[in-house]
Amino acid sequence: MISVNRIAFGMAACALSASPALADTEWEYTGERGADRWGQLSVDFELCERGIMQTPIDLGQANATGDVAFDINWSAGPLTILNNGHTVQANFAEGSSMTSGGKTFNLIQVHFHTPSEHTINGEHYPLVGHFVHVSEAGELAVVGVMYEVGAAHSEMQKLVDAAPSEKRNAMAVDGVTFDPNLLLPDDMAIYRYQGSLTTPPCSEGVNWHVVAAPVEVSQAQIDAMEGIMGMNARPVQLLNGRLLVAPE
Repeated sequence: MISVNRIAFGMAACALSASPALADTEWEYTGERGADRWGQLSVDFELCERGIMQTPIDLGQANATGDVAFDINWSAGPLTILNNGHTVQANFAEGSSMTSGGKTFNLIQVHFHTPSEHTINGEHYPLVGHFVHVSEAGELAVVGVMYEVGAAHSEMQKLVDAAPSEKRNAMAVDGVTFDPNLLLPDDMAIYRYQGSLTTPPCSEGVNWHVVAAPVEVSQAQIDAMEGIMGMNARPVQLLNGRLLVAPE
């Protein structure tokens, strides 16, 4: 059996940008290599254009409601952070997980987008975190958490302070402990649907869980993240008749 560590390494790369095998195909969010042309940049990116279960979507299109069985078991640990040229990402050590649909997924990393990729009735939040998980079978599950302007957030500030301003490999931050639980709201009601990666190669079969309630961070913290990453949100995709469950 492939170990969780080996799966996590491959999936972490794939979940944010192109996998190592696709690394030579450059892409951006705008311009000639922008999101509207990803599917034309490489045969490996064709799902970005032809896929019918793509992410992000507008969550205001929910066609069902329900209380989705969903449980998070995350732990604090050392802060390891990187900039892959498209986003700021923090990696996690083994020991944190989530359970959804009777399956356990191990937390491997969180990365950020400005503005949020999902919308609600056409409206973006200024910042979102995507907490990426992988099962032992290699299945991906993501928890999306929206951030709105409000009071400064101490745990977000740890990321702001450590985030590399330019592309850089993962580096541990001496003496800093990071607790992902603190970046969650108290109310964990979620939107649930089947979607894709939001970056090339736009692979489908990703289990999406987007938390309905936002978390407050300061405008300065949002500005700092945006200053590093720029606009890195893929446009909203068609729902195409998928089941999208909203919280009751």
